[in-house]
Parts: sequence; structure tokens; C-alpha cells
Amino acid sequence: QLQASGGGLVQAGGSLTLSCAASASGLSLGHYAIGWFRQAPGKEREGVSCRNTADGNTYYADSVKGRFTFSRDNAENTVYLQMSDLKPEDTAAYYCAARPVGYYYCSDYASDFHFWGQGTLVTVSS
Repeated sequence: QLQASGGGLVQAGGSLTLSCAASASGLSLGHYAIGWFRQAPGKEREGVSCRNTADGNTYYADSVKGRFTFSRDNAENTVYLQMSDLKPEDTAAYYCAARPVGYYYCSDYASDFHFWGQGTLVTVSS
């Protein structure tokens, strides 16, 4: 029900912006706590960033703080993950996800997110 896009191949130090749209799903993303997750081959899915819908607080994994920025465009019903100074260890499939209706705060656990996008692949070459 969510559509993630914007992945690609980039050299280390480069930038990408991922988008997560819900235009075809009927979801209004401004009403949901939204998270970005990533999963590298052979590794577990990990949280990258998340924004509460209750208070707008945004959280980042330590590994991406200062390099990634979460943003939201309610008019476009789209959230973004701006990624800069990319590193080879950022290589992964990136997913956006929304918590269920009524859950306005982020969670560290992927299982607490109900709606998922299909993932977009980010590859960072050294």
C-alpha cells in the first residue's frame, strides 16, 4: 500500500533521496507514524529513521545521524529520506512503513508497523 522509490547506484560520498508515496492506497500519511527501515543481504531489517505523528519528533539510527534527513510533504502524501555522505555500509533494500491507525508514536520493531512498501535498493560503491 506504500510505494517506495528513488534507490539506485551511487558512489561513496554521494547522495540519494528516497520517496514513499501512498497515493494509490487511500492512506493519508500525515495521520501515521512513518518509519524507514533497511535490510542488507544476510542481515536483519533495521530501523533507520522514524517520525511520530503525535508530536513530530523524528528519530535516527546512530549510524545515519547527521547524514540522513526525514521529511514529509502532506500535500503530496509523500515522505522522503534524504541521504547524503553515503557509505558502502548503507547498501541495502530500503523500506517505508506505517504504524496502524491510532498508533501515533514510533517503534523500534518492524513488527509494529502494519503497512509496508515494496522496498527500493540502494547500492553504494566504494
